[in-house]
Amino acid sequence: MPTEIGLSRSVKNCACALRRIARPAGVTSLTLAAALLAGCGSSTVHRAAATPPLVTVATVKAQQVPLTREFTGRLSAYREANVLARVAGVLLKRWYTEGSEVRPGQRLFEIDPAPYRAALDADLAALAQAKANAVNARITAERDRVLIKTHLVSESQLDTDEAAERSTAALVKQQEANVEAARINLGYCDVRSPISGIAGEQQVTEGAMVGQGTPTLLTTVEQINPIYVNFNVPATEQETLEADAAAGLVRPAGPHAEVQLILPDGTAYGQPGKLDFRAATVDPTTGTIAMRGILPNPKRELLPGMFVDVRLSVGTAMHAFLIPQGAVQRGPGGDAYVLTVSADGTVVKKAIQTEGVHGNDWIVSSGLVNGDRVIVSGVLKASPGAKVTVEASPSAPAAVP
Repeated sequence: MPTEIGLSRSVKNCACALRRIARPAGVTSLTLAAALLAGCGSSTVHRAAATPPLVTVATVKAQQVPLTREFTGRLSAYREANVLARVAGVLLKRWYTEGSEVRPGQRLFEIDPAPYRAALDADLAALAQAKANAVNARITAERDRVLIKTHLVSESQLDTDEAAERSTAALVKQQEANVEAARINLGYCDVRSPISGIAGEQQVTEGAMVGQGTPTLLTTVEQINPIYVNFNVPATEQETLEADAAAGLVRPAGPHAEVQLILPDGTAYGQPGKLDFRAATVDPTTGTIAMRGILPNPKRELLPGMFVDVRLSVGTAMHAFLIPQGAVQRGPGGDAYVLTVSADGTVVKKAIQTEGVHGNDWIVSSGLVNGDRVIVSGVLKASPGAKVTVEASPSAPAAVP
């Protein structure tokens, strides 16, 4: 509307000028009016086009910025134990509720103990017999050692009785070992949890024969507090990080760097963890390094097998700039650049190198210097080499440690 009003005023001014100007010979009033209107209109359009567009800039300053990388990971149990039938027999009963939490040593299954109780009783009887024989042999040998002094027994008899003493004593040891083995086998009839955790589904029903020849899997117990997350990091990223650290551009994180999970619904898991393991070799088939994080899981929200995004703190950029994402442009080849405004209001294009994101901002590691005024609003109205009018000049975003 303001442009239309200005043009109307120009037309009125030209009309007045037409009445005041003497018409040359041979020139019609229509021709003179057209010439005057054309001159007035072109002057108005030229003045409108010459007005520089308004842009908003942010004055950048180098700062220390935390660096993170995101990878895809999968959760696994902190500890996982297979509960096996270690003796052969008939499964009598399941003593736990499937999917419930169990304690170390808690009874989970019962295998028919009758055959093993009978075997223990037999071994106990054999041990008693062996102990009796050992006592008799010892008494005989002790008597012979006394009588040999009066030559009432021969030396060969003494040797024989002392050999019997040693043999019966050894037999007692053997029978004691048999009794211990029988007790162990009887104890295996009560199948107990080796660790604390969540006991899974029963794999064998009551009445089935288990432990025939090989141990039979009865169930699985998984400890999920804390819980592991396994992920792979490209070896090239690790090499780049080490090179930047050697150049002093990045202060790398320690061996127990912070690990944050992003759940499948896009929300961040409330309790961060730490890096727990990093492989010393690169997988030749994938070119990646296996890593593992450990996180608290007191409410059992995280379950083994879930796929999650892993946000790993890799270090701190020592001299970086935070630029709003809308200010960073991409060329035809994918190269990143920003538009800046010089002191005289001229737009200057600057190629930059990004190092990921921090919140809603790009982390720029090179291409800018302190005091650069980066266009953050009105980018589409600006072009390199053209003049612009700076509307405001706020500071660039500050990093949050």
